[in-house]
Amino acid sequence: MACAPALTDLHGRTISYLRISVTDRCDLRCRYCMSEKMTFLPRNALLQLEEIALIAERFIARGVRKIRLTGGEPLVRRDAIELARRLGRHVGSGLNELTLTTNGTRLAEHAEALFDAGIRRVNVSLDSRDPDTFRHIARGGDVARVLTGIAAAQAAGMRVKINMVALNGLNGAEIAPMLAWCVAEGLDLTLIETMPLGAIDEDRADRFLPLTGVLAELQEQFPLVRDRHNSGGPAQYWRVAGTGTRLGLISPLTANFCNTCNRVRLTTEGKLFMCLGQDDQVDLKAAIRAGGLAALDAAIDRALALKPAAHDFRIASGAAPAVSRHMSVTGG
Repeated sequence: MACAPALTDLHGRTISYLRISVTDRCDLRCRYCMSEKMTFLPRNALLQLEEIALIAERFIARGVRKIRLTGGEPLVRRDAIELARRLGRHVGSGLNELTLTTNGTRLAEHAEALFDAGIRRVNVSLDSRDPDTFRHIARGGDVARVLTGIAAAQAAGMRVKINMVALNGLNGAEIAPMLAWCVAEGLDLTLIETMPLGAIDEDRADRFLPLTGVLAELQEQFPLVRDRHNSGGPAQYWRVAGTGTRLGLISPLTANFCNTCNRVRLTTEGKLFMCLGQDDQVDLKAAIRAGGLAALDAAIDRALALKPAAHDFRIASGAAPAVSRHMSVTGG
């Protein structure tokens, strides 16, 4: 079909980054992400692999240059590697980069296959290297499996970035040691402020740790220099001088980044969300099943018109979440 117009929203921002949640399921229950007793979508509600691929390829044709596979935990979906292989064929031919965010529990098993599929960079969620603290935050799991997965990804040839959610009273004292470990292991580190998505079993205000203060403390311990690196996402970067390690900060509350937002998110059930912190969405699954690529293009155009100028995140004691859906539904 004829080439569709590029992806530009009503605020003049070009959309070049698509995040795809391949499943809402996860083998952990991180307390800032979901409730302990989560109810997941029935498998028949999910997009089929072929549908995910067709939607992703249409976004590539319209100017998306980076795709990230997320979840939930993407590697719990049995056909995730097959999807990575199909999308990886577009790297260097329309797509600049295909990446993955994972909790690392199954990374050792799949690292070589992911590299062979075209993935050269993975983000691993790791909020603590202490076994007991890890189990407390994740409500289970074995940090040793994650560390083994990280080593396997590096051995396969992938660059690894650690994603660490800063949690007051839980892992704040581990942030500086985590950065030191990343320097020693040749890893990057991104710190993330907790976000008010979905009802959880705790008050997020008690766990909110502003990264402005964290950065000030790290600058006293590490030779941090500002880095203009752009990974295609919302992080602001510093480099630990004399090393290859970058430190990224994702601060949706203390340093709003919405004016440069370049991404949209496809959920595992086929809904396209234009903003992590808003509820406006368009059903791409219904569109492609009813009318193929023409209907898909029309639905994407409707979505672009709905993309808001900014999110409505705020953290306050007793405050309701910005949106009712959990992070795992939209894609972490």
